[in-house]
Amino acid sequence: MALQIGIVGLPNVGKSTLFNAITKSSQAAAENFPFCTIDPNIGMVEVPDSRIDRLAEIVQPDKIMKSTIEFVDIAGLVKGASEGEGLGNKFLANIRDCDAIAMVVRFFEDGNVHHVEGKVDPKDDKEVIELELIMADIQTVEKASHKANKDSRGGANQKDGKIRKELCDKLLPFLESGKSARDFEIIEEEEELAIKSLHLLTRKPQLYIVNLSEDEFIDFSDSDARAKLDISADAVLVPICAKTECDLIDFDEEETAEMMEAMGMKESGLDALIRSAFTLLKLESYFTAGVQEVRAWTIKKGSTAPQAAGVIHTDFA
Repeated sequence: MALQIGIVGLPNVGKSTLFNAITKSSQAAAENFPFCTIDPNIGMVEVPDSRIDRLAEIVQPDKIMKSTIEFVDIAGLVKGASEGEGLGNKFLANIRDCDAIAMVVRFFEDGNVHHVEGKVDPKDDKEVIELELIMADIQTVEKASHKANKDSRGGANQKDGKIRKELCDKLLPFLESGKSARDFEIIEEEEELAIKSLHLLTRKPQLYIVNLSEDEFIDFSDSDARAKLDISADAVLVPICAKTECDLIDFDEEETAEMMEAMGMKESGLDALIRSAFTLLKLESYFTAGVQEVRAWTIKKGSTAPQAAGVIHTDFA
């Protein structure tokens, strides 16, 4: 089950640095100019889980297979992306293919790292991204509305067309008011199917990654960050210092532990991010253990026992 988290944000906020840290590589170009990432970089990462580590200690298998998810480093977005500015159309197509969004917001101040808007303003950056995603969804719904209106007039798709037309008539003004499709309330099951078929960007699950300087990370306040971004207590927020996490790639375990202790980190910010992404996708794991292999199997939360078994082999489903 290779589900993807799209890493999005304005240019020069640390997306590619973060991606390199997550994947422990230098796969993504991390330069001090906009659009140093053009084609998306994709990396598969293991989900940290102390339970499988403990199982492996007990069983001592030949091989350990942890749950995995994919992160996609997507080109930086700018104002007007929904109208084709920058790499807008390419950006939006790439994110549409992802299952969830990880929005990187720059908090760190660094005169050597250019900010595309000329100043660091986390709330403004967040609103630029959200507005562009909403504008792209408005275009999607407008196109869908025209087709639904045509289908509703007669023919084999008349009934379905009416359902889609009614949904679009309610959804369009909702989006035009500046709200995301994520907050749009669905009542009927038929509407749920119709809205899923639209593949709306703002309907995707989303988390916020607050990219901090080392000093800011040490003094991080969750409530202050939420206030600066103007997001609710329910929103998933992960603080991280992408530069430090990237530097840690070259450290051995002892050096990493010393650095984390100095920064007051109980765990790697990357581990917290990966776990948060796994939870955001509503995934969980169960385990099989043997001398040859200890393996984590990834399933959707709420899966029945037969559905879970079917992940191993379809004959079990």
